[in-house]
Amino acid sequence: MALSFCGNDRGSNAYSVDKGVLDNGCFVDALNLVPHVFLLFITFPILFIGWGSQSSKVQIHHNTWLHFPGHNLRWILTFTLLFVHVCEIAEGIVSNTQMESNHLHLFLPALMGFIAATTSVVYYHNIETANFPKLLLALFIYWILAFITKMIKLWKFAEASLGVQYLRFCITALLVVLYGLLMAVEINVIRVRKYVFFANPQRVKPPEDLQDLGVRFLQPFVNLLSKATYWWMNPLIIGAHKRPIELKKIGKLPIAMRALTNYIRLKDSYEEQRQKTEDPEKSPSIWKSMYQAFGGPILLSSTFRYMADLLGFAGPLCISGIVEHLHNSTEIDRTNKTANMTFGVFFMSSTELLQNTSVLAVLLFLALVLQRTFLQASYYVTIETGINLRGALLAMIYNKILRLSTSNMSMGEMTLGQINNLVAIETNQLMWFLFLCPNLWAMPVQIIMGVILLYYLLGDSALIGAGVILLLAPVQYLIATKLADTQKSTLDYSTDRLKKTTEILKGIKLLKLYAWENIFCDRVEETRGKELTSLKTFALYTSMSIFMNAAIPIAAVLATFVTHAYIEEVRLSPAKAFASLALFHILVTPLFLLSTVVRFAVKALVSVQKLSEFLQSDEIGDDSWRNGEMYMSLEVGKKYKYHGDTKAINRKGRYRMDNYEQPMRRQLRPTETEDVAVQVNDGFFTWGSNLSTLTDINIRIPTGQLTMIVGQVGCGKSSLLLAMLGEMQTISGKVYWSKLPDYEILFDGSISKNRYSVAYAAQKSWLLNATVEENITFGSPFNKQRYKAVIDACSLQPDIDLLPFGDQTEIGERGINLSGGQRQRICVARALYQNTNIVFLDDPFSALDIHLSDHLMQEGILKFLQDDKRTLVLVTHKLQYLIHADWIIAMKDGSVLREGTLKDIQTHDVELYEHWKTLMNRQDQELEKETEMESQTTLERKTLRRAFYSREAKNQIDDEDEEEEVEEDDDDNMSTTTSRRSKIQWKMCCRYLSSGGFLMVFLMVSSKLAKHSVMVAIDYWLAAWTSSNPHNQSLADPFLNATNYTQNDDTQISQHLSYVPVFIILCGAAIALCLITSLTVEFLGVAAATNLHHNLLNKIIHAPIRFFDVTPLGQILNRFSADTNIIDQHIPPTLESLTRSTLLCLSAIGVIAFVTPAFLIALVPLAVAFYFIQKYFRVASKDLQDLDDSTQLPLLCHFSETAEGLTTIRAFRHEARFKQRMLELTDTNNTAYLFLSAANRWLEVRTDYLGAVIVLTAAVAAIWSTSQSGLVGLGLTYALTVTNYLNWVVRNLADLEVQMAAVKKVNSFLSTESENYEGSMDVSQVPEDWPQHGEIKIHDLCVRYDTMLKPVLKHVNAHINPGQKVGICGRTGSGKSSLSLAFFNMVDVFEGKIVIDGIDICKLPLQTLRSRLSIILQDPVLFSGSIRLNLDPERTCTDDRLWEALEIAQLKNMVKALPGGLDAVVTEGGENFSVGQRQLFCLARAFVRKSSILIMDEATASIDMATENILQKVVMTAFADRTVVTIAHRVHTILTADLVIVMKRGSIMEYGKPEILMEQEDSLFASFVKADM
Repeated sequence: MALSFCGNDRGSNAYSVDKGVLDNGCFVDALNLVPHVFLLFITFPILFIGWGSQSSKVQIHHNTWLHFPGHNLRWILTFTLLFVHVCEIAEGIVSNTQMESNHLHLFLPALMGFIAATTSVVYYHNIETANFPKLLLALFIYWILAFITKMIKLWKFAEASLGVQYLRFCITALLVVLYGLLMAVEINVIRVRKYVFFANPQRVKPPEDLQDLGVRFLQPFVNLLSKATYWWMNPLIIGAHKRPIELKKIGKLPIAMRALTNYIRLKDSYEEQRQKTEDPEKSPSIWKSMYQAFGGPILLSSTFRYMADLLGFAGPLCISGIVEHLHNSTEIDRTNKTANMTFGVFFMSSTELLQNTSVLAVLLFLALVLQRTFLQASYYVTIETGINLRGALLAMIYNKILRLSTSNMSMGEMTLGQINNLVAIETNQLMWFLFLCPNLWAMPVQIIMGVILLYYLLGDSALIGAGVILLLAPVQYLIATKLADTQKSTLDYSTDRLKKTTEILKGIKLLKLYAWENIFCDRVEETRGKELTSLKTFALYTSMSIFMNAAIPIAAVLATFVTHAYIEEVRLSPAKAFASLALFHILVTPLFLLSTVVRFAVKALVSVQKLSEFLQSDEIGDDSWRNGEMYMSLEVGKKYKYHGDTKAINRKGRYRMDNYEQPMRRQLRPTETEDVAVQVNDGFFTWGSNLSTLTDINIRIPTGQLTMIVGQVGCGKSSLLLAMLGEMQTISGKVYWSKLPDYEILFDGSISKNRYSVAYAAQKSWLLNATVEENITFGSPFNKQRYKAVIDACSLQPDIDLLPFGDQTEIGERGINLSGGQRQRICVARALYQNTNIVFLDDPFSALDIHLSDHLMQEGILKFLQDDKRTLVLVTHKLQYLIHADWIIAMKDGSVLREGTLKDIQTHDVELYEHWKTLMNRQDQELEKETEMESQTTLERKTLRRAFYSREAKNQIDDEDEEEEVEEDDDDNMSTTTSRRSKIQWKMCCRYLSSGGFLMVFLMVSSKLAKHSVMVAIDYWLAAWTSSNPHNQSLADPFLNATNYTQNDDTQISQHLSYVPVFIILCGAAIALCLITSLTVEFLGVAAATNLHHNLLNKIIHAPIRFFDVTPLGQILNRFSADTNIIDQHIPPTLESLTRSTLLCLSAIGVIAFVTPAFLIALVPLAVAFYFIQKYFRVASKDLQDLDDSTQLPLLCHFSETAEGLTTIRAFRHEARFKQRMLELTDTNNTAYLFLSAANRWLEVRTDYLGAVIVLTAAVAAIWSTSQSGLVGLGLTYALTVTNYLNWVVRNLADLEVQMAAVKKVNSFLSTESENYEGSMDVSQVPEDWPQHGEIKIHDLCVRYDTMLKPVLKHVNAHINPGQKVGICGRTGSGKSSLSLAFFNMVDVFEGKIVIDGIDICKLPLQTLRSRLSIILQDPVLFSGSIRLNLDPERTCTDDRLWEALEIAQLKNMVKALPGGLDAVVTEGGENFSVGQRQLFCLARAFVRKSSILIMDEATASIDMATENILQKVVMTAFADRTVVTIAHRVHTILTADLVIVMKRGSIMEYGKPEILMEQEDSLFASFVKADM
């Protein structure tokens, strides 16, 4: 009976119980089986019944995830229990090998215990999920029984005086303790939940997050195992393959992670710090408050990190143990067997177990799994804390923005840029610092431990190796700082380049018409050149950093082993060599990271500094007494000396606007206030300097009346409004806001809240990035009638009809760009729509033309607002409206000149009244002139229509993203979407690499392969060297007689040293190759970036004008900003990292397979698992990355929007609503980011466990095979590195996939057709001075914008004699402008021809044609640079010629006055000149080019009368001998022309002299002129 339970050794009667039942060791072991079997019998039926019933409710809803008390402790104890059971099994099996026959009782009970412990935890989990605690009784009984039986065993051991030196005694003692603790946990559950022996069991509700079905992020709520392995994410990540992850899928954030919760935590500790600091000047420490609020999790994370780092050292030690004991006989001398036999069984000492290689292999596996789990847990905790911190900081910054004093913003102390940086950069820097923060204190410990272990293995030579590493670490840091600097300079250049590119794209029409595109293209290329130089430096430093990272370990190993060979007498054993090799690999990571961490720490210090400055800056006065007394005394101590944080307290007592109910409108007026809504007494107000902007203000605003504030530009009209709104700092004086009368309060039953919210329309219109409707309702409830009335009053309906989605179109930065007038009307509409008693309008007419102003005045202000009896304050320049005013306030130089009704002023201040009258007359004359047929508004609408009318044809050339969306909608069947979403774009990779040049690609590939081969060679040589022995150099069998050294020592040492030179050569080669590879990859990247940008720019600049009509500007700019940036800076490092980690993994697997071929069998399932993990992860990661990006944008926009519209938000009292919105946006973005990082953890845990399995299989294969110990060490060291690099392969693949999308987008633009620049004639055939006369013949001309579209000009015939002045008129869309473009061959002429001076223009090269004609466009375009550049970028003209042109355009004196004359600066878009001046510059530009044909395309549309008169004069005199074609906007401009052409729908209706046409009553021309008069 070979397999008897108690064994059947000779001479021992195992089954006898003579000495007493419990003294038979075998019986005690059998007794130990009882509890385990009991548990299995009880739980299995329950589990099966449970599972059977569960299948009906497919997914238990997650509100059942209730944790019983002691949940985590129970999981930890159970895992420890499992580990101890494994040790017990191992000990039993190893002891069993020492016996004569098999003793099953040594390991069978332990095995059963292991199974029972596993069952217990499964059982517990199911009971917890079902929330049925009564069933826990079974577990309770099990713990008691197990405790008792183990206790008996321990007591027997102690009786037989077996002590701690025996392993079995230790294990049994540990088990007793664990069972005891588990029993205690179980009793605690009974105590808390009272589910047994108690009359009323405790009803427990799940955490409130889970009652809300929206929470999908379950990390905080699942059990410990699922927490550690991210098991709960499986459905999400695997599901991503079928359906992309959307925002709905990731749900809301758990309450503890929401921005609000964390904001309150941080705010409290910040305030506490503020109370602690006595000195008010000193700002409270943000560091301390951060530590108070988030210190706990960071400490927890650091603990995890320490445990992981310590476990990390188990790897090298286990390897050295395995290699050392591999071929030692496992037979332990049996001499002392009798001593160790008690109860007739062998007892093993604690150290002996660790000499068994199989045990070591299992231990190595467990250590790796645990280390990785702890490491990922540490990462997760820091990331979660970092996200919490970011949410809190964002909320803090936002709250501060809402309270910033306006003077700060306007005086430039706090610019929008700074605020955006705080939000986008500083908070992220702090978040990243938190992520890396545990490294700061974990790394030094890791390094010190590593050096100590190395010293223990190798002696003094280890210190030399460690010295090499430590000496090179500062170099790493230096390189890292240099990198940061170059990145900054690169950024400066790229912003400059972007600015120039934007200008080109905005003025592309002009550039093409003047044939200047190449000149401006070169300007961009020049900046790009500088940027590339700085990119090359960047690439150099990056490659140095990569090189150092790869070369340091090689150098260290070289130094160590060579010195060891010369110093130490003892020859290096394979065990020590490979253990130290593995240690060096471990040491490199912290050193490489340390430089990064230190850099981040420095950045974090700077960020905190900026943050605390921002949080300390001036705020607007406090709102604590908003609903105070009738006469609110707003006394503020006279401030002459300003301290660091004088708070400008000057808020009115107004009611808080939190909920928006409609107030009851009552016509009754408070009597005691004499109908005054706002009154200012003796006000002195300032914008934050000591000089008061407004002095001695005494005004009253009558209730329910229309008050107008007039005065010259800059006399403080807008400031007065803001002073009343409390935005300015009060030096002295009071602002009174009338309180609600008592009877009205009684009537409403409550104070209606939005009484004192003021509807305010600022001068600079401010829009939200939202739909038109949201912009107008602005958070008020939607009322259809009212909305319609408001829109009609502001005549917005025609504009809304033009928008692609009506009033649901997104406008604002990311939406459609509206013109100034349209924006302003929307702002006014917002003010009208709000249901407030008081409306402030700040110059609402400034950007509107006459018709609109009148309409707005009549319908909106007089009808709509006055009907509602609202108090209205209007700032305006249009004096003709004064007759409507109930009350007038005239201002001059910051003080009130006059106040009263128009009658008062007429009688008391005749002078002022006369002055106004003359001004009014002038305005009236302009009025008459302006009421012509095409007003400015129609013009704006026209531009809007132009932006959209081309949408039909958009489909063919659309951005690929949209096409993809369409595809997804079309076919929901899985296969197609899956294939589309899972393929990495290999085509794009090839495109990218080929852009880099084939030589570089070849160099990169070959050097990479060479490098990795040499690395493997080094380690193989090391294996050969350490395994060699003096007798026998062959690697075949070095173990024959390695023990008997008979030869003399000299030869032994010389042979030993003969390995050294080869080792040195190999290491040197490896270091050289590291340098080459890192350089080639980086410079390949630079080359590719250079080519791609160059081609992109050239393609786009030479694209036909149609392309720019169809493609949104933002989309083109994105290619030049975001996508180019990715190609420049992100792809090269990703590519490098990907190739490196892939090759490392492959070479490792190759080495293991070479050492133990059996490993290849195990590799197949592992490879399959790995394939599926990466496949699922890549898809999910890409989706989550997109979500993160797309949710980040609205958040940043919301911040900059708020900062821009501060005054409006505060006047409306909508702070609470905006805060709410900010919190929502932050949470959405944080959810996406959390899921992204959790998905990364999911991947890393999985790949790490795979790596651990690879190590285990490699070790087991090595133990069973008969390889030499040196090679086994080699294989295991490589297996250990695989674990580190597997997840990098997948992460980099996923990143590369996202980044290749940028190449794809750029590539999609590279396929656009260019214009045909050649023409059929040669340049030499064209006369130098063509066109000499300027005679134009148009034959049967047909023109269309695109082959897909209808023709815009149909069979046009005309003949223009040299020097004639021709006017073309017609309604919008009649084809006037298209005709002007046809002269320049800008549109597709598909029939007929235009002949100028005998040459058909379609045959000419474009450059020649366009450089010989000149045009003045509708909208004046100026480029940033000098005036000279704007007039003559080709630098062909003399200064005299330029001055002459300026003189003709009446600009000479103005330019002379500018600093620098012709080289004076023009800012972006020519903003430093008025619109009229810009138009005159364009005229000068046309004159500089002495061409005999000038075309004016509605050139007078956007300028005032005076300028227009100048233009007319110039055209008549300076251009007397040239042919001038004017496309008329105002018909009276062409009354003097020689020839008039009237167009309608693309064909010529009337043609002839204006006088003749005028006489015909029914002519179109006559009707136009009538309308214009």
